[in-house]
Amino acid sequence: MQMGAASYRPQAWLGDLQPLPVLVVTSVALLVLGVVMISSASMDMAAATMGNSYHYVIRQVLFAALGCLMALIAVNVPVSWWERSGWLLLGIGMLVLVLVLTPMGRTVNGSTRWIPLGLFNVQVSEVAKLCLIAYLAGYVVRRRNELLNTWSGFLKPLVVLGLASVLLVIQPDFGATVVLVTAAAGMIFLSGVRLTRFAPLIGILALLGTVLVVTQPYRLKRVVSYLDPWKDQFDTGYQLTQSLIAFGRGEWAGVGLGNSIQKLFYLPEAHTDFIFAIIAEEFGLLGSLIVLTLFTALVVSGFVIARRAENAGMPFAACFSYGLTLLMGLQAGINMAVSTGLLPTKGLTLPLVSYGGSSLMMTCIGIGVLARVEIERLDKVRMNSEQTRKKTRGGAVYE
Repeated sequence: MQMGAASYRPQAWLGDLQPLPVLVVTSVALLVLGVVMISSASMDMAAATMGNSYHYVIRQVLFAALGCLMALIAVNVPVSWWERSGWLLLGIGMLVLVLVLTPMGRTVNGSTRWIPLGLFNVQVSEVAKLCLIAYLAGYVVRRRNELLNTWSGFLKPLVVLGLASVLLVIQPDFGATVVLVTAAAGMIFLSGVRLTRFAPLIGILALLGTVLVVTQPYRLKRVVSYLDPWKDQFDTGYQLTQSLIAFGRGEWAGVGLGNSIQKLFYLPEAHTDFIFAIIAEEFGLLGSLIVLTLFTALVVSGFVIARRAENAGMPFAACFSYGLTLLMGLQAGINMAVSTGLLPTKGLTLPLVSYGGSSLMMTCIGIGVLARVEIERLDKVRMNSEQTRKKTRGGAVYE
């Protein structure tokens, strides 16, 4: 009996440990890829605009180092802290969304999304998304019966989401609004809420989205250019057509690292929003599929961690993990879909890969939280196994 148990346990532990190394390896691979691609995509522009070819590369390396430090801190923060701090995190999320609309906010290209903090700017939507998902995960666990059985319980978190969405749209940051609302809705759905509850919400969101597009000329232009970018390829369709040209030049295996032509002032935001197009140009379809595979593995490992936490009786950890995974997966999917012309242009970065400190650091914190959830689940499984073994041994001695 003991030999059989001993031979079984290593196999079980191998299965338990699978998502954690996948999460870490894919995250590190994407982080390294991001530094390499930013060095390729930004040098010419940095030399012309900043007088230093390595301006963006150096900053991204610093951001990556800070992100790794934050991930290590997050790994050492108990999941219970996030659950206890729900109201504090909600306050922080709402506060930064309000502060950016004051004179403290910095406006770039017509959008007021950043608060300057000396050496770098903080994009408040990234902070708010993490804080709001943590708060909503706590609400789902605390008010589960009310959420599942009453309309009032279902509508209360939507009021919080609605207020945050209004503040995001005022900036304006329509892309972050879509990611936050969709991730929150997905998290609530995975908690057990019936799909029929979401039908009115989907209708309302579709109506509001249409109104926002129609009432803002620049959004309407984006939709029109998305439908036929080549119709006005030198104006409203310029970004998308240049991105598609990059994909076309890449063909199967790409033109080689550093040999992109589109990054030479043809494709705007080549090192941020459209870095996936530069990857496609320099590494071709094969390189693009590798990046897509890495993100798929990252998202799947996040969902596996969340599901196993749910089965282990860790409801908040599971719900929070679902929300964080949805945030990362949705943002990555939308960014790549925009670059390939599957969605209208939005100002969303590619997590861990695009240039930018706020997105990178918040993503690293999310990965650290997912790792912590898996570590706590493994500890719980180990403790339960030890207790069961002790009880079994005690029973054997008694007999």
